[in-house]
Order: sequence, then structure tokens, then C-alpha cells
Amino acid sequence: MDVQQTFLKLAIALALGLLVGLQRERVDSRIAGVRTFPLITLLGAVTALAAPSLGPWLVAAGMLALAAMLVIANIAKLRVETDPGLTTEIAALLMYGVGAYLVVGHGAAAVAVGGAVVLLLHLKQPLHRFVAAMGERDVTAIMQFALITLVILPVLPNRAYGPYDALNPRTIWQMVVLVVSISLAGYVAYKLLGARAGALLAGVLGGLVSSTATTVTYARRSREIKGPPRSGAELATLVIVVASTIAFARVIAIVAVVAPAQIGVISAPLAVMFAWLGLLSAGAWAIGRRHTAGKLPETVNPAELVPALAFGALFALITLVIAFVKQRWGDSGLYPVALASGLVDMDAIALSAANLAHDARIESPTAWRVILLAGLSNIVFKGVYAFALGSVALRGRIAVFFGLALAGGAAVLLLWPAA
Repeated sequence: MDVQQTFLKLAIALALGLLVGLQRERVDSRIAGVRTFPLITLLGAVTALAAPSLGPWLVAAGMLALAAMLVIANIAKLRVETDPGLTTEIAALLMYGVGAYLVVGHGAAAVAVGGAVVLLLHLKQPLHRFVAAMGERDVTAIMQFALITLVILPVLPNRAYGPYDALNPRTIWQMVVLVVSISLAGYVAYKLLGARAGALLAGVLGGLVSSTATTVTYARRSREIKGPPRSGAELATLVIVVASTIAFARVIAIVAVVAPAQIGVISAPLAVMFAWLGLLSAGAWAIGRRHTAGKLPETVNPAELVPALAFGALFALITLVIAFVKQRWGDSGLYPVALASGLVDMDAIALSAANLAHDARIESPTAWRVILLAGLSNIVFKGVYAFALGSVALRGRIAVFFGLALAGGAAVLLLWPAA
């Protein structure tokens, strides 16, 4: 087994242990929680990695030692009221395994596991505070993400179906997992930092979760905020423009994962658009920085199964439409599809275009133009929401900022070299 595979298996073991430990911590398990379970899974991984060189007895010995500790901990739990705990004992066993694997396996992997042990032991209070700060909805979001990633994805067939052989269930769901991962990271941060978020952070977190939902929320808020109409409009403008900027950062991250070989060609013009929106965000911040975002509004958990299925269906539909259009009209037919799909969701068309570029079914310049057109269409769509739901003062500001954003995007489309 090479070093990369070793690290991957150790990372998976650590992640699974953290997931189970999080759930046990939430129900106040007195034997093992958010630190002990990762140590246990790492212990099993390390002993199994060392077993080919030291003998299969090592895994059995580790299992027996763990079972003995659990028995002792449960006996202690029955006799005394104090928390018996197992963290130190499991850490000692794990470091024994690390020492053995250091001699017979990959030294870098052993060092990484040792560092993870030190961090888990040192971060006792922060980890407990983190779990305590999470509400039931936040834990549910993580568990639903586990369902999407660890239960559904592995069982899906990895072969093409449907017209044009365009629909691969495993690939479609991998794209769902990718988008949900980004949104879930923003969602958790959104929930944990919501009470302390300023306007700028509210825009960043809103863009990670959903820039369209953020636009709708703050457009409505511009009518409700007490004080002069200008104050509500300035705050809403700042949050909406920043969220729209972060939406392009999301797309660049998606391209980097889906089409890493084409990242240079595809991301360069998108990065210029991101930088232009960043300048506009700086202008909105200069105007609205004195306002606070207040308590962030409730947002939909992106890991819920129904939204995930809906995104998967949308991605599959766009993939099928692109295959049909490309066969009938060639690459030029992709641009109207981009404009139409951008009105609904920017991520789906970005994923489809990046996939096509990765598979060499379209050129990278075509891919970034499709993605940018979808992004500009999405800006128009959010502008319509802001005009329909926002105050009069917000409409004027959004018209200026989104107008400049569209002009910058059009300049990139027209002036960027064709190849």
C-alpha cells in the first residue's frame, strides 16, 4: 500500500470515529465521546496497517485490550458516580500501535497519527464546547450528510444509463455530495457564528450556503429594519453583493475538484470576475460597514435528503439537456442552456461544464464561458428578487452594483482571449 492510500485510510478512520463520537457526546455517553471514538478507530487502523509485518495477532491483541477497558469502565460506572472515561487509556494503546507502525510502516503516516492524538488530547475543552454549542438541527444536518455520503453513494451503480449514455448515478451523486459538502460547511459556520456575525461575515456565510436565499432574506429585511430606509438598504446591499461574490468562489472550488487538469484555463477568467465582484463588495462595505447584520435568519439544512435529491435531479436534467443540445447544435447550443439554468442554480451547470471539460467533450474555453454566462444569469435572477422584495432604496443600490457586475462579466466574455 502506498503512502497516499495509507493516509486516506487513516483519514477515513479518523472521520468515522469523529462522526460516531459526536453522536455519543450528544447523548452524554460517560464512557466514550467525541475524542475517544476517533482514538479507537485510529487504533484499529494502525494495528491493521502494522499487522502484515508484525503478525495478525496485533489486531486481535488490540481488540482484546479495548474490550478489557470497556469492561473495566462499565464496572467503574456501576460503582461510582464519576465519569470513568477511556481517553487516556485508549491514547496509550494507540501510541503503542503508532510506535510499532513507525518501525514497520510509513513513518510520515505514524507521525501524522501521533500529531492527531496530541491534538485530540489537547483540544478537550474546545471540542466539548463545540459539541455543546450545536443544536439538534445542526447534528441532524451532519447525520443526514453521513446518509448522503456514506450510505447512498457507495451503493449506486457506476455505469452510464439513458439517452446518449449521459446519466451515471454514481457521478451524479458525487456531484451532489460535493455541493452539499460546501453548503454544509457554510451552514455549520452560519449556525455557530450567527449570533456574532457582522454584515461582512453574514454575506460570506450566506454565499457559502445559498446566495439566492441570502438575497431573498435581506431584500425582505431592507423593508423591516428600523431607522432610515437608507440604513436597511445599505446593510442588505452589502450582504447581497458579498454573497454573490462568494458564489463565484464556490464555483472555482467546484471546478478545482471536478476538473483539476483544466483548472488554470477555466478558473482564470472566473477569478477575474471574482476579483471584480470583490472590488464591488469593498465599495458596498465602505458604504454599509457601520451597520450590523443582527441575528442571522434561519436557513434550510442543505444536507436534507429532499433538497439533495432535488439538486441531483436538476444536475441530471441539465446533463441530459447538454448532451442533447451538443449533439444537435454543437457547443454554441450550450450558451442558451447556461443562461436558462443559471436562473435556477449556478452550481449544477458549473458541475456539468466542468465534467464535460474533464472528459474532453468540450474545450476548456467553452466551459468557462458557459459557467460565466450562468453566473451572470444568476445575478440577474437575484436582482429580480431584490427588486420584487426589497425597499425602494435597495432597488437603486442593487441596480448600480449588479449593473456594474454584469458589465464586468460582459467585458470578460468579450475581451478574454479565445484560446
